Amino acid sequence: MTALTVSKLESADALYSELVPAGKAWIHMVKKGQTLRILDVEGNQAVDTLFYNANDLSERYSATDTVRAQGNIYLTTGSQLISSEGNAMLTIVADTCGRHDTLGGACSAESNMVRYAIEKRSMHNCRDSYLLAIAASGFDLNKRDLTSNINFFMNVPVTPEGKLSFEDGISDPGKYVELKAEMDVIVLVSNCPQLNNPCNGYNPTPVLMMIWM
Repeated sequence: MTALTVSKLESADALYSELVPAGKAWIHMVKKGQTLRILDVEGNQAVDTLFYNANDLSERYSATDTVRAQGNIYLTTGSQLISSEGNAMLTIVADTCGRHDTLGGACSAESNMVRYAIEKRSMHNCRDSYLLAIAASGFDLNKRDLTSNINFFMNVPVTPEGKLSFEDGISDPGKYVELKAEMDVIVLVSNCPQLNNPCNGYNPTPVLMMIWM
C-alpha cells in the first residue's frame, strides 16, 4: 500500500510551526478543516501519535476501527482515521513516505524492560512522554486515555507467522504526512526516543509540526 502524494501547501502560509526535539512530546488542537503536517526533519524517525475529539475526549482514535475501515494495517494517502464511535477524525491528504504503522504501539518503561533488559526500564519512553504532556496541557486526559496509537514513518512489517518486526525506518529527510481534520481534534505526539531497536536508526531526531487553515 503506497500512495505518494506531494502537498500543494506552502510552508510560508502555515498558521503554526513548531520543531519538536527528539524524545519530547507535543499536544495541540487542530480545528475541523485545518491541515496538520508532520515532517521528518532528518529522516528515519518514528512519531507516536494519538487523536481525541476536542469536544468529547471520550471519543478517540481507534486502531481497530481504522484498520477495519481501510482493509489494511498500513496508512497512506486517502486513509481515514476512524474514532471509537465510528466517525472519521482525519484524512491523510498528502504523504511522501508512503506507509505508516498502526500495530507497533508506543514504547514504555515496562515494554523496554520486557523486550530488551531489566536495566532498560529507566530509559525515556513514549508512554512517559504522553503522561508528562497531558499533565501539563490542561486537557481532561489521564493515563486511561492512552490507547493504541499510530506510528507515523515507522516500519513494522508483519512476518508470515503473524509476528511484528521492528525494522529500520523507510523515511528520509524532509518526508512528511499531512492530515485534514474532519472534526476538532486534540493531537498528542511523542517524538519517539527509542534506542533499543532500529525504528529511529538508533538516533532519534526532531520533527516539525505545521498547521494550515
